[in-house]
Amino acid sequence: MAKGIWIFAERTDGTLRKVTFEMLSEVRKMADTLGEELCVVVLGEGVEAATKDCGPYGADKVYAVESPLLKDYTTEAYTKALVDLVKQHQPSILLGGATVIGKDLFPRVAARLDAGLAVDCTEIKLGEGNQFAVKRPMCAGKVYADIAFADATLKMATVRPNVLIPSQPDASRKAEIVKVAPALTADDIKCKIVEQIKVAGEKVDLTEAEVIISGGRGLKGPENFVLLEEMAAVLNATVGASRAAVDAGWRPQSDQVGQTGKVVSPNLYIACGISGAIQHFAGMGTSKYIVAINKDPEAVIFGKCDYGICDDLFKVMPALTEEMKKIRKE
Repeated sequence: MAKGIWIFAERTDGTLRKVTFEMLSEVRKMADTLGEELCVVVLGEGVEAATKDCGPYGADKVYAVESPLLKDYTTEAYTKALVDLVKQHQPSILLGGATVIGKDLFPRVAARLDAGLAVDCTEIKLGEGNQFAVKRPMCAGKVYADIAFADATLKMATVRPNVLIPSQPDASRKAEIVKVAPALTADDIKCKIVEQIKVAGEKVDLTEAEVIISGGRGLKGPENFVLLEEMAAVLNATVGASRAAVDAGWRPQSDQVGQTGKVVSPNLYIACGISGAIQHFAGMGTSKYIVAINKDPEAVIFGKCDYGICDDLFKVMPALTEEMKKIRKE
């Protein structure tokens, strides 16, 4: 019989991503209601430091799956290691972040395990009869669907970062650490990481950023993104871009927010010179607060934002940045 709720914990530079703690905090309550064990699965090499962070956020047990072949993420190695572990212990629910890796890994795991999978969820809950259920956007964010799992032994879902609120960690709480040596060989891996190139002064990833300032066609050129960078430095924010700005070559594709870019859910999203087409809104519509700066009073974004400034962004942005600097100094 399937038993236990599992969370796949993704790491970046050896540190667990914030979405792991967000899921742990929310699922802890669910596990208590169901009387099930809450477990975290960490894959990689040298994962011991990361495993210690799980207990304070509510994990009962951590599976530390270690192998030199798991040092870097590869689809084949991570899929096999996670599938083998799930087959051995048969949890009832498996969750992960709706990140680049989560979106690559979870469909493959679900296919091999014949499991039900809901992706990019903005809410996880217990529905009628304490059955696991989720909510996720559909049709480019125009509607939200409540999804239940019918007759699925294993229920799987990926959760959008920043939509769940992490609880304060309890330092006195410890998790049992179970070390696992996966049955992996070099023959299991068809693609190998040859080189990793990191950008100097790498910023917080868009999917994990709490504050995002994005620019669109209204910035008129790549040189004007300096206005966003200056404000981002004051707010400790990450700079994003619309598809129009990326297609024009003003920003790299990794900065793109939207249906064909990254889906984000920051606490604050500032849209500068962005019209607010549905494709862009699909990528940031779940932001807690949306501020729009656009000189076009008919811009669609004004119908979707919490606060709007209808004025020339080239006047507004420098003035806002200066005011924010003053507030920071107080």
